[in-house]
Amino acid sequence: MADRPVVLVAGASRGLGLELARQFAERDWQVIATVRNLDGAPDLARLQTERPDRIAINRLDIADQSSVAAFKAEIGDRRLDVLYINAGIMGPRHHDPMRISDDEFQSLMLTNALAPVRFATTFLGNLREGTGVFVFMTSQLGSVARNEGGDYDLYRASKAALNTLTRSFVARLGARKLAVLSFHPGWVKTDMGGAKAPLDAETSVAGMIGIVEGARGTSGHRFLDYQGNVIPW
Repeated sequence: MADRPVVLVAGASRGLGLELARQFAERDWQVIATVRNLDGAPDLARLQTERPDRIAINRLDIADQSSVAAFKAEIGDRRLDVLYINAGIMGPRHHDPMRISDDEFQSLMLTNALAPVRFATTFLGNLREGTGVFVFMTSQLGSVARNEGGDYDLYRASKAALNTLTRSFVARLGARKLAVLSFHPGWVKTDMGGAKAPLDAETSVAGMIGIVEGARGTSGHRFLDYQGNVIPW
């Protein structure tokens, strides 16, 4: 167990996060999987029962600073090889700037943009220098260059904000040798992606993990899809 690389997957109760935990464990990684509600992740609990030596489950809400502080105290100085920030929300289904309430907008931007970068900053000292990889789950909808048709205005704004904050986070890393990946996982069949999505979680996650493993020992920041294609900012 001590020789296994360690990945922290923030937001692993279902969908892509659950599949990330499953596939990392299958690849003989030690997985720290976090969920907001320990009673609300039965599939992850079953997965842990099947692989108790490879998966640990912790409570964490990255949008709640007190929850982050409690989790940091629990983790301490434990070394991480990959920190995978998957937590996020879609926001109101209407995506209309004229209809969203101030509280809804604040929640969307806090959860999708500010909280992930705060979380990464808090755990910067835990990531193994030289081979560590930060992963931010974003979306091609956060690409300003690709926004030619509108739609999903509010979700786009939150992911564009995440991308900008991540770029600033990377700029502050200075000479640290760490790889940072901003991933578009594809349009995936999940609760968020919906049943009409053309891609399954297993394929998306397999592609992303392969890229993550290949990024160990490198540095710099890339905005990629799950197949490794570069996405314009």
